[in-house]
Amino acid sequence: MFSFDRGPDPKPYRETEEGLAVFIKITPKSSKDAIEGCFEASDGVWCLKVRVRAQPEKGRANKALIKLMAKQLGVPQSSLTIITGTKDRNKTLLAKGEKQPIKLSISRLLS
Repeated sequence: MFSFDRGPDPKPYRETEEGLAVFIKITPKSSKDAIEGCFEASDGVWCLKVRVRAQPEKGRANKALIKLMAKQLGVPQSSLTIITGTKDRNKTLLAKGEKQPIKLSISRLLS
């Protein structure tokens, strides 16, 4: 797992060599697909709260998450990979590519 620096302005991501590791708490079987903000999880890690309509079976919720995040971050789906938590509600999504535009997209989602 990645270490996370909880500075004065916590972010739901961590920089990696390849891009950004984005921390997500997903709720499948929701009434809508949406990113509902940022919160501090019980382990102290800041996460994006994401809801998807898809069922958590046969990877449907993971596919819906990647599709939603790609659209919201303005990146191709192929640049996103779930690196931890494929069968868990807590996930780490690797967004490969230029870090600054992805950071700006995340900050726009949270404002």
